[in-house]
Amino acid sequence: MRNGDERKAVVCIEGNIASGKTTCLEYFSKTCDIEGLMYQDAPRWGLTLQTYVQLTMLDQHISPIMSPIRMMERSIYSAKYIFVENLFKSGKMPEVDFAVLTEWFEWIVKNIDIPLDLIVYLQTSPQKCYERLKMRCREEEKVIPLEYLEAVHQRYEDWLIKQTLYKVPAPVLVIPADHDLQTMLKQYEENRYRILTASNGQFKGHNLQ
Repeated sequence: MRNGDERKAVVCIEGNIASGKTTCLEYFSKTCDIEGLMYQDAPRWGLTLQTYVQLTMLDQHISPIMSPIRMMERSIYSAKYIFVENLFKSGKMPEVDFAVLTEWFEWIVKNIDIPLDLIVYLQTSPQKCYERLKMRCREEEKVIPLEYLEAVHQRYEDWLIKQTLYKVPAPVLVIPADHDLQTMLKQYEENRYRILTASNGQFKGHNLQ
């Protein structure tokens, strides 16, 4: 079952930090301090934050859908494939913490139906993300270096574009997102129908542009 209605769609907006996910969600709709602690001391707080992320993502995926479409900022898949994996590969998450999160994730995807019809990938260069991050001046993001954004970007590219990391759970619509706000809003309008009708089977392949 897909939350009681096969016609309802689930669309996840994926992309790097400061790639424009919130703006995208705000267009189609008309954290807590642990995140800041994680950026400052990843080995200490990485497991705490990522456990919280997995639980909240799972809740968003499986809670009843009250409207014809659910649009989410990221997914339980990117939480694991991008951010947990990056913490571990960069040496900022102990192996035992990584093993716990991996076991938990694998149990979830094996035993719980995680509906997902479309991934919208806001493809943004790390440099542009870094510029936006500095401009928006969020306190918890002040310690994020460009190198971190570059690592996250590479994992997204390997997962959603090259598809060399893990199986992609849904078709991918790629939207170049280095542009200014007005250009991005125009792109969202151009792709509005494709995104809002994601559940009708129109996306037969991956990496659609």
